[in-house]
Formats: sequence, C-alpha cells, structure tokens
Amino acid sequence: MHEFITNPKLIEKKSMEIIEGILGKVDFTPQELKVVKRVIHTTADFEYADILEFNQQPLQAMAQALREGAHIVSDTRMAWSGINKRVPAQHQVDVKCFMSDSETAQIAKENGITRAMACMRRAAEDKKNGIFVIGNAPTALVELLKLTEAGIINPAVIIGVPVGFVGAAESKDLLGETNIPHILTRHRKGGSNVAAAIVNAICYMVEEGQL
Repeated sequence: MHEFITNPKLIEKKSMEIIEGILGKVDFTPQELKVVKRVIHTTADFEYADILEFNQQPLQAMAQALREGAHIVSDTRMAWSGINKRVPAQHQVDVKCFMSDSETAQIAKENGITRAMACMRRAAEDKKNGIFVIGNAPTALVELLKLTEAGIINPAVIIGVPVGFVGAAESKDLLGETNIPHILTRHRKGGSNVAAAIVNAICYMVEEGQL
C-alpha cells in the first residue's frame, strides 16, 4: 500500500517542490512566481503559468493597500471563504462580500442588473474598499471598471480572474487595457478558488516581509 504524507506542512512543501520541478524556468519575478505556484497548487493546472498576468506592479500595490487599511471586497462567498483572514486582520482590514445581503438583491431587482453588479455598487459606498477580488462574475468586473471610469470608486488593485464562457475573457481584456494595478488570467479560466489563492499568496508574502 502506498504510504501517504499526512503532515499538512510537509504535503505543501512536497507539492511546491513538484510544481517547481515541472515548471522549470519561467519569466516571473520571485514574488510573482510565488503567486503562480500558489494558484497551480490550488488547481493542479500548469496552464496558469501561461495565462496569469501581472500589470502595473499589483503585488506592491496590494501590499501597500493592506498596510493602509484598504478593505478587500470579493464577488462571491466562495472567494470570501477561501481568503485567509489572519493577515488582513493584522492590518485592520475587513474581507467583505455583499452577494448574500438582502439589500444587494433589492438593488439588482430594482435596476434589472445581476447581483454581482449590485455588489460592486454596494462596495462603492465605502471609499475604504480598495482591494477588489473578482473570481466568478464577469459582470462584476465590468461594473467595477465602469464605476472606476466614472470616478465613483478608486481601486488600489484588482484581481480579475472571472471564469466562464460568456463575457469572462472579454471582461479581462477590458481590465488589461487599464492603468489600474491588476492581476488577471487570460481567456476563460479562473474562478473563486484562483482568486482566493492569489490573495493568500500576497498576504503571506506581506506577513513574511517579502513585499
């Protein structure tokens, strides 16, 4: 019978060693590589090494935003659940998701928009909401960009990795055209688990003094 490793830290260490061995030489900074490896560790999908993009120094922007107390807003409860709250809490940063709120449902119904879009409108009500984590809904990302262009909200950084077949790739293309510090995944792939993995990787580096 195969002997399984049961220690969580050893499992992660072994996993990262395997990932490093398969990845080989890649064109990322050491900090970006930590994010890429965390995403691959979460998904077991090495294509992320080809489709993850880092523009306008997003790691540094998020680290600075955390230190300044900018709150994190996610588009789904799944992403919210996956984000480790320890490091944000050390900086008095809340991790928020408005998807399940009755007020969000009311805004969506009254305006004929998706609840994900309504979440971004809710987020715009508090100027301390500065780190945006979009892992599932392309409409949330498009709405966020519209609110930003209108000067209603000013994101410090956007993690834009919505997944899907309708509007996902296009919404990320729009994000890629902006000067906002951002991380995105090209094409259809992404997801709430990917979004949470990216946030956690950056938070761990902030905690360890690497950013």
